[in-house]
Amino acid sequence: MLETAIAVALFLLLLFVFALRPFSIPSISMIPTLHVRDTVLVDEIAYRLHPPHFGDLAVFMPPIPSNGTPFIKRVIGVPGDTIRIANGTLYRDGRAFPEPYVNEPPNYDLAVTRDTIVVDGVSLDPASADIPPRSMWQAADRIPAGFYLMLGDNRNYSDDSHQWGFAQLHGPFVAGPARRHAEAAFIGRAVMVLWPLDRIHVLR
Repeated sequence: MLETAIAVALFLLLLFVFALRPFSIPSISMIPTLHVRDTVLVDEIAYRLHPPHFGDLAVFMPPIPSNGTPFIKRVIGVPGDTIRIANGTLYRDGRAFPEPYVNEPPNYDLAVTRDTIVVDGVSLDPASADIPPRSMWQAADRIPAGFYLMLGDNRNYSDDSHQWGFAQLHGPFVAGPARRHAEAAFIGRAVMVLWPLDRIHVLR
């Protein structure tokens, strides 16, 4: 029994050291799902095994200067998706998608179209947002390979893709203020709120 307990303890320790990473929530951008000063556990193995999935709470390097600090947002669009937000409703591949996790409906409209992201009728500028050149798009109205649309659950108070464009799976950022000066990366998927004690729960 003692040997089994020691083996389990060592396994859990190795899992925590090499696969799970604590991450502290610095802002209100993910309310109500995550609160300021929540500590979440991030699975750093997940995205080595598969790409980010729609709906994941992902920790990643943003395509804007952040002093090396990762962001955490929800994956709202993956490669090949058509995405539109109109009158507060998310449409994915043409179908309205309920979002019970959103704090309040977004006060902007958004569409991935014409090889760019259009917000309230205005295309994001590749000089200030990570919008890949037309040659990297497989279809003008679908998110290109290797790029992801990331939004906070607190839509109207979130610094996210509706301002700075796509997040990238890897490689140098192809546009925006971090172009050629920083490397993109998806670090992992948030799986659990670890702290404070009264908020401990698994993230689904």
